[in-house]
Amino acid sequence: MWVHFISIGGSVMHQLAIALKHKGYRVTGSDDEIFEPSASNLKEEGIFPDKMGWFPENISSEMDTIILGMHAKADNPELKRAVELGLKIFSFPEYIFQESLHKKRIAIAGSHGKTTTTAMIMHVLKNAGFDFDYLVGARLHGFEQSVKLTDAPIIVCEADEYPASTIEKRPKFHFLFPHIAVITGISWDHINVFPTFDFYLEQFIIFIKQLETKGILIYNEKDAILKKLVEENLRKEITYIPYHLPDHTIENGVTTVTIENEKTGLKIFGNHNLLNLQAAYDVCKELGMAEAAFAKGIATFEGAAKRLELISEKNYGNIYRDFAHAPSKVKASIDAVKQQFPQRKLIAILELHTFSSLNKNFMEEYKGAMEKADEAIVFYSKHALELKRMEFLDPQNVKNGFQKENLEVITDRKKLEEKLKTEDLKNTNFLFMSSGNYDGMDILNTLNIKQ
Repeated sequence: MWVHFISIGGSVMHQLAIALKHKGYRVTGSDDEIFEPSASNLKEEGIFPDKMGWFPENISSEMDTIILGMHAKADNPELKRAVELGLKIFSFPEYIFQESLHKKRIAIAGSHGKTTTTAMIMHVLKNAGFDFDYLVGARLHGFEQSVKLTDAPIIVCEADEYPASTIEKRPKFHFLFPHIAVITGISWDHINVFPTFDFYLEQFIIFIKQLETKGILIYNEKDAILKKLVEENLRKEITYIPYHLPDHTIENGVTTVTIENEKTGLKIFGNHNLLNLQAAYDVCKELGMAEAAFAKGIATFEGAAKRLELISEKNYGNIYRDFAHAPSKVKASIDAVKQQFPQRKLIAILELHTFSSLNKNFMEEYKGAMEKADEAIVFYSKHALELKRMEFLDPQNVKNGFQKENLEVITDRKKLEEKLKTEDLKNTNFLFMSSGNYDGMDILNTLNIKQ
């Protein structure tokens, strides 16, 4: 089986390439630039391209499949050659479905919490000795890769709503056709792709319609928008399992949760994570796992990278790094830290880095998102706007949108560093939220924290 990747260097694409090589397939690929850690990973497996760029001569009529990444454009020379030869061309999720036709497919969808819920399920299944494949959008502790494809009877997939490829504009999660699906919640995101909220909602309606007959939909009934959407699009031939916050207590900064008749302490915290945990349990229960086995596994779950990730812990305060950027994610992360440590001051620093978050017309969606932070800073760089070819974002537009008293808006990294160096660390938690890197700022060094 010969599979060629057009745009092999993507964070998940290169992981799929490695997974297929491990499965015994012949794997080749191309790209115009490949960054770390993708480059080293591909070199280690012997499938790093001989030279950078797109070359029609790379494409052979003997190839069985072409997998097309999002980075490749519609006029890509290799793509055009593959079309001329009549080769099978798949987007990433289309190919995952082809590889999982005979597996029980589990898909975790929603505007927030997908990665963490998927990671919880994977962690607990592994701890309980289940044989399964997976696809997740982050590297997880205890898993060598973020994609695994074998002959396992189950596959657990993080189901993203972003477009599949340059020639297949439909969302990735429309191609998975799950037997068990989770929707964690719905909050408008990716406005560069889904310009209206109604259009965004329609993608989830399609997702529900594509569950396999006699499938199971597990959904967060406390999300009013999601609850209404599910009730208005009921399918008689599938089973619905609504979920809500599990019983829990918080004492001395530690959360204890009750799973049916089992109690266990957790290394994670926050209502959003407890909701994710309940969804993960409902999935594992459908796969035949007892509550005692789930409780034992989830007790050791430390979270996914950059999801309330603890990067420094002192007896006077913690520093967290989080991937939150959309309004609902920002609010959930801030609320979680403040709820867990109510006596500590919370300084929240949000970087606007995505197309949606840097769009002045989207600012009002952030109203109230940073309300529970004792100090709130919003940072964005002119460099990020230039890279995305976006117009200047007036700091006043940001303040008007967030409507947070004393919100500080900073657009220069050095000024952000100067501001943070003046902060008192005692009895204080810091929460850094971004899908970027604060224009290259070293968080711990800036706060003078020795690792």
